[in-house]
Amino acid sequence: MAVLTDSPPPAPAGPTASPDGGRRRVVAMAIWGIAFVAAWFAIGLPTDPAYAFLWIWAGTIAWHSSRPWRSHLRFARDWIPVVLLLAAYNLSRGFADNGATPHAMELIVADRFLTGWATGGEVPTIWLQQHLYRPDQVHWWDVAVSWIYFSHFVATLAAAAVLWLRDRARWGAYMRRWGFLCAAGLATYFLYPAAPPWWAAQNGLLSDVARISTRGWKEIGMHGAGNLLNAGQIASNPVAAMPSLHTAFALFVVLFFLRVTRKRWWPLLLAYPLAMTFTLIYSGEHYLIDVLVGWAYVGLTFLVVGLAEHWWAARRARRAALAPAGEAATAAGPARAADATPADAATPAANPAGPTPTADPAGPTPTADPAGPTPATDPATVPADR
Repeated sequence: MAVLTDSPPPAPAGPTASPDGGRRRVVAMAIWGIAFVAAWFAIGLPTDPAYAFLWIWAGTIAWHSSRPWRSHLRFARDWIPVVLLLAAYNLSRGFADNGATPHAMELIVADRFLTGWATGGEVPTIWLQQHLYRPDQVHWWDVAVSWIYFSHFVATLAAAAVLWLRDRARWGAYMRRWGFLCAAGLATYFLYPAAPPWWAAQNGLLSDVARISTRGWKEIGMHGAGNLLNAGQIASNPVAAMPSLHTAFALFVVLFFLRVTRKRWWPLLLAYPLAMTFTLIYSGEHYLIDVLVGWAYVGLTFLVVGLAEHWWAARRARRAALAPAGEAATAAGPARAADATPADAATPAANPAGPTPTADPAGPTPTADPAGPTPATDPATVPADR
């Protein structure tokens, strides 16, 4: 008689958290945050790729401080090539103009054509600074502009670090697209060196344009926050404006995560590339046409890399489908060569009970008789009166 009892509770699916895991993480992240703020005021915000990588790596170590050092070294192993490529990208931008006069007037004409109906014939940068910029006063939006501009240097790297920790396969897809976008932008810098609005104003092609992307930090007492960024702006190539990779990176990060984000958060995500667009145009760093071309490059990146990934996956699937058939044929060849008798052609020697009656041409085979067992059955099953 079966006895009905309550089923036991299911076993926990994953490992249990360590007793001090949460406390250890809080302490480690607090130490990291204090060190980051101290370096921020002393040296400046991490806008250099190598410097930003060191802080991101330290942040991942603090977040997963309980993991073995082998895991943290694996992070460095995967990221060092990326950092070297970004450093090479930044250095190569300085040679993009190759001494040639950069393009500027056609960008001014393009912006006047796109927005002149709303700005009185001015480019958007001049119109925005006429209405929002005051040389003797820093507004709250100036502070916001400085922070949004800085986010360009860490947002894509930080998103990639989170992906590496959570899903390395998606991290690879992210890096392939990001690498293609950087390469496409760099190639355009060499083929079409273009100058931003502040450069055009300095050379008499536009009226006064202030370069104000970092002025907001001083208003809140962060005088050294932009030290590295200002030094980088002085040393960087001033004619690498087309396309705007600032807005391209912002849109790229948003689009990559948009499909896995709930739709109610989409407006907040899409506000980021729009805020970056306002920041770059208002601060004199880019024209509107630079932004639009940068967005087009993002669409081209997802299209080209997506098609390449589909082609590569289909190629691997075809090779995987053909490989078992070839291996089976190779394995079956020696086996048939070693077997003197085919499997579908039984010989009398193969039957231990003797020759089968199916070889008798005089009549139908006993196997066709449904009334009883065939003569090919085991002799032990034959009745004794036979």
